[in-house]
Amino acid sequence: MPLANLLTSLSALPESGSRDAYLRFLKSAGDAALRRSGGPEHVTGSCFVFSPEFDRVLLCFHRKGQFWVQFGGHIESEDASVAEAAQREAREESGISDLVLLSPGIMDLDRHDLHAGFSCSAHWDVGFAAATAPDVEVSVSDESEDVRWFPINEMPIQVPAGFGARLERVRHAAMSQSGTQIG
Repeated sequence: MPLANLLTSLSALPESGSRDAYLRFLKSAGDAALRRSGGPEHVTGSCFVFSPEFDRVLLCFHRKGQFWVQFGGHIESEDASVAEAAQREAREESGISDLVLLSPGIMDLDRHDLHAGFSCSAHWDVGFAAATAPDVEVSVSDESEDVRWFPINEMPIQVPAGFGARLERVRHAAMSQSGTQIG
């Protein structure tokens, strides 16, 4: 069911090289693409967490990657969809138990190779978004060294290549879906 759901969601996105590569990968790998044990490359779900005004973003400092990034991780057997996995991961990694996605719509696609600190070679990440008050209590999971709010225009130096552009695309999509004026 999660594979069929993801294929449907991806097919609904505008045509792009990324979308088409994801569809090819999923059709080739099948259900194995959604399992960590399914091979060295697999799908992950992630969640960008914004303040309600979309002027701040909550990031975690990833222990293995040694960079600031959105919350996310592998799909587990109890996850009914990649969106559900992204929401679960964001809740676990931020400590915000009532965090809810703004929509089940895909807002980001990012395939990235991983270095030797990881057991897999690449993640085909599918990103979503959520919003919560910046004064909400957060906690740090075992996978991170820190969790912190950043103003959108003051990103930390230690972020993955291309992260700023991806963050801005997701921010605009999330603002548009929530009816917030882009300014």
